[in-house]
Amino acid sequence: MRNLLPLISALLLTASCTKKENLGQNDGTIVTTIGMIADVTRQIAGEEQEVINLIGEGVDPHNHKPLKSEVDCIQRAGLVLYNGLLLEGKMSSVLANRRDQGQPIFAVAEGLEGVELLGDHSHPDPHLWMDITIWSQVAETISHHLSTYSPEHKERHTTRLSEYQKKLTDLHAYARRAFQSIPENQRVLVTAHDAFSYLGRAYGIEVRGIQGISTESEAGTKDINDLVAYLVEKQIPAIFVESSVPEKSVEAVIEGAAQKGHKVKNGGTLFSDAMGSSGSYRGTYIGMMDHNITTIVKALGGDVPETGFQGKL
Repeated sequence: MRNLLPLISALLLTASCTKKENLGQNDGTIVTTIGMIADVTRQIAGEEQEVINLIGEGVDPHNHKPLKSEVDCIQRAGLVLYNGLLLEGKMSSVLANRRDQGQPIFAVAEGLEGVELLGDHSHPDPHLWMDITIWSQVAETISHHLSTYSPEHKERHTTRLSEYQKKLTDLHAYARRAFQSIPENQRVLVTAHDAFSYLGRAYGIEVRGIQGISTESEAGTKDINDLVAYLVEKQIPAIFVESSVPEKSVEAVIEGAAQKGHKVKNGGTLFSDAMGSSGSYRGTYIGMMDHNITTIVKALGGDVPETGFQGKL
C-alpha cells in the first residue's frame, strides 16, 4: 500500500490543481510543499483561504521529482510557502526560478532569529519541525506571510496563531516529560535517516541515523556495521523505521545485531519527512509529533499514556 501512496497523492493533486476553470496566473490559492507546513497554514488561514499541498503522505521530499501538475500549481498560486534548507531537493530550482520572476514564494524555515541550525554549511539540517519550539516560530513566519498576502484577514490570523501556539506549548511540555522518563542509558534514538537531530537536541536524547540528513545518500556496509557495534555495546533495545524511507537498512541493522547475540526490536514507524494519512490525527503536525514522541518513549522503556498526548492515538 505504501508504494501506491505517491500515485494516489499525484492523482489527487492533479484534480485539485485543474478543478478551476481559470487556468491563468494567480488563481488565488496558497500552495505549500510539505504536509507540516500545509497543516500549520490551514490552522492559521482557516476556511477563508484554499491551501493546496504538493508533497503528500509517504513521499520523500529529498528525492521527489516535481510533477507537471505541481509546477502548474506553483505557477498559478497567489502565495507559495516551502521549507527551504535544501529539503525540497529537485523542486528547489522550480521554486527559485519562480521567486526570481517576482512570484511571492517564501522559505519559512530559513532566517529564523536565534535558531542555531544543525548540519553544516554545505547541507544544513532542514528538519526543524522536530523541535516543537522552533516550529512555533515557523508558525509565526507563516502567519506573517498569510497576513501580508491577505491583510483583510490579519486579525483572525493573529488570533488563530495564538491559539495554535498554546497547543504547541502544551505538546512541548508533554515531550519534555515523556523523554525524561526513558532510563538514561537507553536515551538513544536510531532511525533510518538523520531526521531527528533537532528533536534530540531539544529533548535530551542521542540520535543516530543509518543514512545522513538527506536520503539521497546511501548507507554503506561500514555505516551499518558501526551502528550494529554501537547498539550491541550500549544494549539499545529498539530501532525505528520511517514512513517515507525504505526499511531495508533498518532490517540489516536488526539482523546484524542478532548475529552478535543482541536482540534489537523494530520500535515502530515514525513520521519524519511526511505526516500520516490526510484527514487523520496523524495527518496533522500535532498528531504526527504526538505519535513520534509516544512511539519512541514506549519502545525505549519510558512512561507515556497508551493513547498519547491528547488521547487520540
